Amino acid sequence: MPPRIHVPEPLRPGAELALPAGAARHVQVLRLQPGDALTLFDGAGGEWTASVTHMGRSEVRVRPAAHAAVEREAARAVHLAAGLMAADRMDWLVEKATELGATSLQPLLCERSSLRLSGERAQKKRAHWQAVAVAASEQSGRNR
Repeated sequence: MPPRIHVPEPLRPGAELALPAGAARHVQVLRLQPGDALTLFDGAGGEWTASVTHMGRSEVRVRPAAHAAVEREAARAVHLAAGLMAADRMDWLVEKATELGATSLQPLLCERSSLRLSGERAQKKRAHWQAVAVAASEQSGRNR
C-alpha cells in the first residue's frame, strides 16, 4: 500500500505540483525516489494515485494520475463536543476522534476546564489540532 499524503489544495490529473514542506519532509523520510507511487488526498473526498517526479533537498514534486472516488466516511455524521483538556489529552482526543470517523469536534470551555484559550493562543491551538487531525487521517485512511 503506497503512503498517503494530504495536500491542502485541489488536485488535477497530470498537473505536476510541489508538496508543502511538511508533506515533502514526510516523503523524504520515507526515502521515496522518482517514479515511486503514493496516494494523495485533499480533504474534498476521494483519493489520487500519484508518482514522485522530482526529489530535491527541500522540494518534492509529484504528478497526480487518476482520481478514485473512495468514500470511507460513516453513513451518518458524528459530531463530538468535549470539554477542553490538558494539551496531551486534547491531542489524543483529536487523533482518536478523527480515526474513529468523527465529522467535527467542538471544544467546550467548561467551568472546571484546566485549559483556557483566547486570541492568538487559541488560533495556534486550532492550527495544531488541525495538523493532528490531518496526520490521523493520513494514517487511518480517511479522505475528509
